[in-house]
Amino acid sequence: MNTKVDAIGERLLRRFAGATSRRSMLSKLGVALVAAPVFPLLPVSRAQAQKPDRSLEGKTSFARSAQTKDDTKCDYWRYCAIDGSLCSCCGGAVNACPAGAQPSPVSWVGTCINPDQGKAYLIAYRDCCGKPACGQCNCDNTDRATQLYVPQLNNNVIWCFGTRSMEYHCSTAVLVGAAQ
Repeated sequence: MNTKVDAIGERLLRRFAGATSRRSMLSKLGVALVAAPVFPLLPVSRAQAQKPDRSLEGKTSFARSAQTKDDTKCDYWRYCAIDGSLCSCCGGAVNACPAGAQPSPVSWVGTCINPDQGKAYLIAYRDCCGKPACGQCNCDNTDRATQLYVPQLNNNVIWCFGTRSMEYHCSTAVLVGAAQ
C-alpha cells in the first residue's frame, strides 16, 4: 500500500516539476506573501459569529454597577471609559461642552452597556478645551481600556488636538450608535 502511495506521489511531483520553473514558483510564492495580509480585510459573513456575552456574569465590574438616572455620577452607564471631569457637572451636558469651551474634533471610544436595555453602545468621548480645568466630578473609568499604542481606545491622552487651546476643561460622552 505504501509503495503505491509513494509511486503516485512521485508521479504527481515529477509532473508538477516538469510543468513549472523555479522562477514561476518564486513569483507565485511572492504573490502569495504579498496578498496574504489582505485576506483578513476582505468582507466575510459573520452570521455564525458568537454573540457577545451580556449576561451578568459576562459584564465587567463597571457594567454590573452602572446606572441610567444621574449623569453627574461616575457610574452613569455612558462613562464606562471616561477619564476627566464630567461636563454635566461643569455647566455642560453629557453630550455637550459648556459655554466658552470648544469640543475637540478627535475622540477616544468605548463600548458601554445600557443596564436598562442590556444593549451595548459605541460612545465617543470628547474633551472640551479652551477653559481652565473644571475639577468637578472627576472620574477615571477604564472599562475595556487598552494600552497607549492603540490611542483611539486610550483615555490617558489630553484630546484637545485641533482646538485653539490645548487647555483641558471637561469630557463629554456622545452616543454614536448601537454596537453589534
